[in-house]
Amino acid sequence: MLQQEFEQAVTRSKELPKRPDNETLLQLYGLYKQGTEGDVSGDRPGGFDFKAIAKYDAWAELKGKTKEQAMKEYISLVAKLQQDA
Repeated sequence: MLQQEFEQAVTRSKELPKRPDNETLLQLYGLYKQGTEGDVSGDRPGGFDFKAIAKYDAWAELKGKTKEQAMKEYISLVAKLQQDA
């Protein structure tokens, strides 16, 4: 049930009328990764790949949050973005 709601929210996130700001996009990314894979793994990217570093950090901030909680927060965030559009 939650998995289905989450998948629907992922689909809706790709159909938002206006593109969210970068901070919100990183939030969505982090919640998505936490909800699908759990805690971040691997080394933090180095060098000048700032986009990869930002994405890694957004995911790493959610360490310890359950997959279920991340899915619920993702669903809520997408709903809020749809409402604000």
